[in-house]
Amino acid sequence: MSDEGEKKKHPPFWRDFGSIIVAILVALVVRTVAAEPFNVPSASMVPTLLIGDTLIAGKYAYGFSKFSSPLDIVPNTLGDRLSGRILEQPAKRGDVIVFKLPRDTSINYVKRLIGLPGDRIQVKSGRLYINGEMLARREDGDFSGELGMRTRISRRYVETLPGGLEHKIIEDSDTAPLDDTTEFTVPPGNYFMMGDNRDNSLDSRVPAIAGGVGFVPAQNLVGRVDRIMYSRDLDAPWWDLPAIARGFRGQRFFAAVQ
Repeated sequence: MSDEGEKKKHPPFWRDFGSIIVAILVALVVRTVAAEPFNVPSASMVPTLLIGDTLIAGKYAYGFSKFSSPLDIVPNTLGDRLSGRILEQPAKRGDVIVFKLPRDTSINYVKRLIGLPGDRIQVKSGRLYINGEMLARREDGDFSGELGMRTRISRRYVETLPGGLEHKIIEDSDTAPLDDTTEFTVPPGNYFMMGDNRDNSLDSRVPAIAGGVGFVPAQNLVGRVDRIMYSRDLDAPWWDLPAIARGFRGQRFFAAVQ
């Protein structure tokens, strides 16, 4: 068959359309099995994450579930096997994780993993206890920045998790509503999440039935946050291009998340 016949059989439009479809499918595969960007809309993870950070969440860290697809179109055909995940790897205490909110899986949350299955978690007078042991923390100066709808100064601490991992938290006081809780026992196949902005985080300290996060099933983990892709101040008006340019936080570009 001649080249002219091939061109008539497959006109340029259909060749281009096919290329676009292939490119979309490749992008979906990459975002499902490799990594996906997420934006930080709240101050619940300050000082680790700021409003306006765009994160890279590694999908491969914990294996894959129906929530690994960026379009939420993968059916759950795995049943209860491997906690609803394939190639499952257990999450580690201290990981910063993007997960699907258990009471509404259309919503992504990002928090730090504090409690593993079987752990006993409690907050008393602002101090975190894991399995009956109070975690060490040391003062680390003040944090001044945007916390929710206003800018204020909070006390910053370095907290040490079991195993020695250190990370920074902030506290406005040790008498806030979530600074004294009952003792939670993390069920099998679930995790306990908390925000680093301890007095301003809706997390596993609040049960799902009360509008909080509650325990997070392993199946709901989307990916581990290891790095910030870029960051900018979202207060700049969309029409003010110089303000938008000044709002980029260059020191946070590709910064590691600890």
